[in-house]
Amino acid sequence: MSMIRQRGSVGGERSAEAELEGKIHELVRRDSNAGRQTDGESEAATRNLADLLRRVSANSTGEIDALISELRLLREKLLADSQRLERDVVDYASLSQSVIEMTKIITDSMLQVKKLPSAAMLTP
Repeated sequence: MSMIRQRGSVGGERSAEAELEGKIHELVRRDSNAGRQTDGESEAATRNLADLLRRVSANSTGEIDALISELRLLREKLLADSQRLERDVVDYASLSQSVIEMTKIITDSMLQVKKLPSAAMLTP
């Protein structure tokens, strides 16, 4: 369920990323169209670009970290389920072996009963 929630929120983050990318493109266009810029303007544009890139990478890093955490949880669940299934298979094999042994005992007992003289012959 958390995957569904996370993916639902990705749409909002993508629009923010798209907005940031648009701003980056705008800064690059302004920088290329400006021709000669003063050092102060160039440094301001560089700072703005660095800030935008930092925000975009922070969003991406956050998404990746969330996915890694979720994958770790899924891995732990899969390991626990596999251990439970292994125990269940061992229990089933043990139960099956017990049923086979009980069936042999019952079969042997029935053979012994057949070998006994019939009740009609025993009555005087």
